[in-house]
Amino acid sequence: MPFNTRLGAGRRSGSGPKDDMETMMTLHSPIALREATPADAPALARLIDIAGEGIPAWLWSQMATEGRSPIEVGEERARRETGGFSWRNALVAERDGEVAAMMLGYPIGEPSEAERAQVADLPAPVRPFVELEHRAAGSFYVNALATLPGRRGFGLGAALMRAAEAKAKAQGISRMSIQVYEQNTGAVRLYERLGYGHAETRPVLSHPCQPYYDGRVLLLLKDI
Repeated sequence: MPFNTRLGAGRRSGSGPKDDMETMMTLHSPIALREATPADAPALARLIDIAGEGIPAWLWSQMATEGRSPIEVGEERARRETGGFSWRNALVAERDGEVAAMMLGYPIGEPSEAERAQVADLPAPVRPFVELEHRAAGSFYVNALATLPGRRGFGLGAALMRAAEAKAKAQGISRMSIQVYEQNTGAVRLYERLGYGHAETRPVLSHPCQPYYDGRVLLLLKDI
């Protein structure tokens, strides 16, 4: 679904997805929400690493060959035409002509028996997320939502979530899903405020990435 809109400062809404997003924005400079392009790969890699609390960069470091940094691996993966982490699955929010935030999301179906069996072989930090993803089959799954430092507090995350819901509806999908660390209380409050409810949890497994969360991963769902 083509998606491109500009949100002005202080505009109020009527009805519909675009208006819903406008209610979240009270900014002094215009915001543009649009579909990502391959040229956004550097920003997408940085933002998904922020969303994943450093776990993506840790995984990329294991894929990096000599002379390539983990973030370069992430950028390469973001430029792919297929796969979950592809520019094709991302929406970005621009402010002052630069990408400030990202939503990465796509529909997920029932996992195959082979996919279920492969969970046990995944790196420990990833395992609870994949287990919960399987529990959200049939939904539009928001894999990552992140805003750059210095661009937070302006409603970009909420606007992108509204845009994700609009994409889901356009594809005939009536349920949204997202995961979050329970200790990331700010994100939990945002999703709850947007109508997402707690469905299932998994314990955080040991991982080498700050901020070293040690509680639970929450699966949140919303019917739309």
